[in-house]
Amino acid sequence: MPNILVTGAAGFIGTTICHKLAEAERDVVACTRSRHEIPGVSTVPSTDLGPKADWTEALQEVKTVIHLAARAHVAGETKGFEAESLYQEINTQGTACLAHQAATLGIRHFIFISSIGVVAENSYKPLNPLDKNSPVTPYGRSKLGAENAIKEICSGTKMSYTIIRPPLVYGPKNPGNMARLLKITDSGIPLPLSALDSNRRSFVAVSNLIDLILLCLEHPAAANQTFHVSDDDDVSTAELLRRMGKALGKPVRNLPVPAPLLKAGLRLAGKGEWVDKLFGNLQVDIEHTKKTLGWKPKVTMEEELERAAKWWRERQGRG
Repeated sequence: MPNILVTGAAGFIGTTICHKLAEAERDVVACTRSRHEIPGVSTVPSTDLGPKADWTEALQEVKTVIHLAARAHVAGETKGFEAESLYQEINTQGTACLAHQAATLGIRHFIFISSIGVVAENSYKPLNPLDKNSPVTPYGRSKLGAENAIKEICSGTKMSYTIIRPPLVYGPKNPGNMARLLKITDSGIPLPLSALDSNRRSFVAVSNLIDLILLCLEHPAAANQTFHVSDDDDVSTAELLRRMGKALGKPVRNLPVPAPLLKAGLRLAGKGEWVDKLFGNLQVDIEHTKKTLGWKPKVTMEEELERAAKWWRERQGRG
């Protein structure tokens, strides 16, 4: 079987997909900047992720690249032009650097994990791959730039690409916002969020995302395609919390605070960016993915939240 290089292998998604590939006895190489070891997987050190990185060693004997490594949002980071430049340097120029070297060395397939943020952060209708791209964050713009660079590089070579755009990914060992929501829900503290029951947002279980990536490794119809992915089960923010509470065995106590008051409170607290995330819609249309690949999500949100809750309880020492 062809060698598979996974960049960003020490991250939440990267670690999980390396485990899956090792279980399937695939010849996988994990590229990571840390000393993170994954049982059954060989590792190669990563250089920096910028436009001058040398990937020669990592790409030896590789036939497929799964590119996960990226600069993601960091709390308290610099904003404005400097932040934009950092995202562009790593996510756009760095990805283009890797893709160019991969194509030059004869890699056959480049799978790029992008983000639904290249299309929009909020929407009034489910987003499909043909919609106009309107990224509003430095991260989204940098990912769109990477997508365009990959397409241009592949157009003149024998290397094919597959671009996958997930919304928020969740599951066991989930960092970031989902881990914070688990913590809040587990605390049992009453929440002023009952008004958040009319929006609809798409999420994707890490199990479903990885299942799609593994399918794209083999499916001939995945070549030179852009796919959206989700659990195909859009929920409101309040419903997500209720399902989390059920998985944790902690009923969520949502207080009936009026939406305008809650929005004003968030803005006064300097959390204005949370208004769109909590109240806004962001639905992902995955019909193209299902029809092209014959794929559908195998894991329900309830099942993945149960796994995440189990991990959370073990992390808290509650078994």
